[in-house]
Amino acid sequence: MARTKHVASMKRTQKPSATQKAAATVASPSTAPRQTRSASSRRPSKTGGQATSSQGTPKKPHRFKPGTRALQEIRKYQKTMHRLIPAASFIREVRAISFRFAPDIGRWQAEALIAIQEAAEDYLVKLFGDAMLCAIHAKRVTLMKKDIQLARRLGGMGQPW
Repeated sequence: MARTKHVASMKRTQKPSATQKAAATVASPSTAPRQTRSASSRRPSKTGGQATSSQGTPKKPHRFKPGTRALQEIRKYQKTMHRLIPAASFIREVRAISFRFAPDIGRWQAEALIAIQEAAEDYLVKLFGDAMLCAIHAKRVTLMKKDIQLARRLGGMGQPW
């Protein structure tokens, strides 16, 4: 005997289609014997693709400790060699700054802009890494302005910008 979906077990918002109505009338409860399973032999259903425990309750998703994900991202970006800042916006900003200090310089070589961008990104990645270590040392997971200021001061740069 083929098992069919009963109309009563469907969601109330969905209306049964014509084929489901026909299947429900063919396999009416008075003509077809019902096969039932005990609750212990039934497998726990998976809700929404989540993993379930042996009791049938959904498991909680894995969570990292605070600050772990930030350190993982810092290590990831320290290992990469490609540029992280979009080139067009970085070039636009370099030209705006150079025009402010030297209006007569209007042209840049492409290699020079790439070199400046790589140096700036390397400096920023190291600065954020040191600042994150300062925040963790202070038993915080949130990076604050004072962490970046301390990292710059301890880094020995000494420049006001």
